Amino acid sequence: MNTPMITFDDFQKIELRVAKVLSAERVEGSEKLIKLRVDLGEANLPIGQAGLPVGRQVVAGIGKAYEPEALVGRLIVVVANLEPRMLLGEESEGMLLAATNENGEPVILTVEKDVPPGSGIR
Repeated sequence: MNTPMITFDDFQKIELRVAKVLSAERVEGSEKLIKLRVDLGEANLPIGQAGLPVGRQVVAGIGKAYEPEALVGRLIVVVANLEPRMLLGEESEGMLLAATNENGEPVILTVEKDVPPGSGIR
C-alpha cells in the first residue's frame, strides 16, 4: 500500500470519539446510505419529539451490510471534527469508522467495553 504519510501534528487534529447511535434510517433513493443520529456527549443537545436528545447526524454508506434498526443503541467510533458534507441531500456532520472484510463489506468499529458517549479515542 502506497499511502501518503501525515505528520503527528496532522494526526492530532483528528478528533475520534465514541458515539451512541440514537436512531438510524435509510436515506431515500439509496440502497447504501443510512442516516444516523448519534450522541457524542455534547452538552445541551436539543430534545426531539420522543423526548430524547436529537444528537448529531452522520450519513454512512453501510446500508448493504447493516439494517438500520440493528444499529440503534450501539457504541461506534466517529471522526467528530470533519467539516459537514451533503450526501444525497442529507447533511453529514461526522464520519463513522469501519474496516472492510474479505467480501468488501464494511464492518463498523466499536469499543470493547461500555464508555460514555463523547469519550475520546487516543
